[in-house]
Amino acid sequence: MWAVVVALLPALLISVYFFGLPAILVTVVSILSCLLFEYLIQKFLIKGKNTFGDGSAVITGLLLAFNLPSNLPLYWVVLGALVAIGIGKMAFGGLGRNPFNPALVGRVFLLISRPVEMTTWPTPKPIWSFGVDAVTGPTPLGILKEGVMNEKPVEQLMEQMPNYVQMLLGQMGGSFGEISFIALLVGASFLLFRKVITWHIPISFILSAFLLSGSLYLYDPTCYANPFFHIIVGGLMLGACFMATDMVTSPTSPWGMIVFGTGCGILTIVIRTFGAYPEGVSFAILLMNAFTPLINKAFKPKRFGEKVSV
Repeated sequence: MWAVVVALLPALLISVYFFGLPAILVTVVSILSCLLFEYLIQKFLIKGKNTFGDGSAVITGLLLAFNLPSNLPLYWVVLGALVAIGIGKMAFGGLGRNPFNPALVGRVFLLISRPVEMTTWPTPKPIWSFGVDAVTGPTPLGILKEGVMNEKPVEQLMEQMPNYVQMLLGQMGGSFGEISFIALLVGASFLLFRKVITWHIPISFILSAFLLSGSLYLYDPTCYANPFFHIIVGGLMLGACFMATDMVTSPTSPWGMIVFGTGCGILTIVIRTFGAYPEGVSFAILLMNAFTPLINKAFKPKRFGEKVSV
């Protein structure tokens, strides 16, 4: 649990650099709220073994914060934490029993109930220039979605976006924990090195998204963005390496993980391209979470010594 928290620190530092104090406040409020709600629900409702200090609530709070705009009112952050812990986790019996990623449950609840606040993105500025001002702007995915709907060519839309160096570093609008591809890659490499996660879900997630978006781009580059764009913007890297890999809500076998990750990648691009929302990572992971029991059943390994019918 704590290794995941350590792996998320580079992305947190980048978000603080670009969004300043608001990013710190949203993160602290989210984590403390998740800890408080888990403690209260276990003490007064479930009355089971206390998991307050195992780190799971901290991870849920941190991932929830990473999926929010840095300018979201703090009372909505608290409500999102309540939904994430109370409904996404504790309603199913607590740690290890929840079928859906709790942080994404909280995020999707806020997105559906407060769409304006959840899609108002502050413009990132280096912290030495006194943090974030009141200026807001669309994310690269938002620019792409709106422009394509207005029948503008993608090549023209790309001129309105940050360059690829800025995107890789994180100087673009979006949920503050998902903006820096490089920082998230550093954290994911740490988890892979420590064997906290395996390569199966992240690689299959990213590769399937790359192949599908690349196929669409080759079919019509005036309507579809190139695959590199889809990989480095939005929440795909955060989702592939830190949320889809949640051991409770993802399959247990290697082939099951590959099927799960592939489904997440395909659904992400389908939602981004043909859906109403410019981003699809959260919905894709939650949908595949629902299929995890079936995937586990389909790829259940044979017991040692068990007879196999021919």
